[in-house]
Formats: sequence, structure tokens, C-alpha cells
Amino acid sequence: GKYPKILEHETYGEAARDLFENAQLMLREIIEKKLFKPRAVYGFWPAHAEGDSIVLWSDQERSQEQCRFHMLRQQQAKSDDAPYYSLADFVAPKSAGLDDSIGAFAVTAGPQADELAKVYEAEHDDYRAIMVKAIADRIAEAFAEYMHARARREWGYEHRDEFSNDDLINEHYRGIRPAAGYPACPDHTEKGTLWSLIGAEDIGMQLTESYAMMPAASVSGLYFAHPKARYFNVGRLAKDQLEGYARRKAMPLNDVERWLATNLGYEPGA
Repeated sequence: GKYPKILEHETYGEAARDLFENAQLMLREIIEKKLFKPRAVYGFWPAHAEGDSIVLWSDQERSQEQCRFHMLRQQQAKSDDAPYYSLADFVAPKSAGLDDSIGAFAVTAGPQADELAKVYEAEHDDYRAIMVKAIADRIAEAFAEYMHARARREWGYEHRDEFSNDDLINEHYRGIRPAAGYPACPDHTEKGTLWSLIGAEDIGMQLTESYAMMPAASVSGLYFAHPKARYFNVGRLAKDQLEGYARRKAMPLNDVERWLATNLGYEPGA
């Protein structure tokens, strides 16, 4: 159920209230004792779309390419005239003659959450161990939302206190912050480019061999400011797009198929 209605639920309300009260006590302790040390890094880069890739430049004159983010386009047939989206659609192509840009970010609740959870686990207090991890995840998401609001204001198209808290929760603001591995850009390996771009390791964030973020309570992604930018699901992908995607990334096709296995609309090797 949804908060706060779940607190008054006929069947689950009592358990929900108990859980909520315990979480509030732990959250207050985390704040008062400063048990977590959240960190963030973010920035903006001149950019333009090139096909379904996004080129970032290291200088405003756009004389030195910094990196590229490779996106995928929806391919599954639609019943109406709806567009087939790619995140690259929300960045102006070079031919448009516009000085467009995108942002990038990474935030973490800090390694202290995992360390505190291990303390509770050593004491065989699984309830509090799970609770601290859940709170850390919420703090990371809240921090990501806060940083996105800050980025929108610094970008110059949003004013402080323009939206209520409910507006923010319901994402009534302009712009999106998609993350690699999620439906609009399901390839986790794009995090490698992101890490190099923003220097996430400088704030203590690491990537595992499977591109999972450490500490676990972390969020990263790109900022898009286009007024029509929206989240979407890339869905199933045909082999022709995967072959082109592999060429763009200079990666063997079988590796791309492995990373995007859940999005394949065909049987590899068939």
C-alpha cells in the first residue's frame, strides 16, 4: 500500500505503524549521530546527438570529444502513431545548430550504511540490519532527487520552491534522470563511461565486475533537460539494432547480447 494510507489499513495498518515508528527512531539516530556521510558528484557538458548516440565535449567550443553514451531505440510495434523513443532524441543533433548540453551525476548514502548493517548482523539483529539498508536506499534516492532539483535550478529553467513536495514526488517538474540498467537505457556497461566522466571513485564509489554500484545505497545517471524528455521502456530489441549497437560500442556482439539478454527479441545464435 501507499504511505500514508497504509498506516490506517484494516489488515496491515498495525504492522505498518510499528515498522514506520521503528524506522523513524533509527532515522533520527542516524541524523543526530551523523552515522551516514552522503557524497555526490555532478556536472554539465556540451553535447549533441549523433544517431542514437550522445556525444559529450570537453570544451564549450566543442573541439575535443570527451566521451559518448550509446542509447537504444524502441522497436516493438505500436498500435498507434506513438514515436519510437531513444534517449538521444532528447538532445539536439549537431545539424540543429543549438548549443545543447546534458548532465551526469552519482550520489551515495556512504559506506557507513553497509558497515552499520554488518554490526547488527554480527549481533544477530536481522531486523535492524535490514532496516538500516532500507533507510540507506531511501536516503540515496532522496539525495538523488535533491541533487536533480539543484541541477535544474543551476541549469536555469527552474526556480527554488517552484514545486510542492507532492509535485516533486509525482515528478511534475521538467527533465529526467535515467540510470544505466533501467528500462530506457538497460545496458549496465554504460556506467563505465559515466564513472570515467564524473570521477565517481573520488567520492568513494566503485563498480563491480557486473557494474553494480558500491556502496549499495547509491544512484547514478544522466540529466536531460528537454521539455518533452520522458521515461520509457526500450523493450524487446531485434538483432539488426544489436549489431549496430555493438559496432558503436566496439564490443563483440555476443558480449552485448549477454548484457542485454533480458531485452533480446530473438534467440542468439539461431
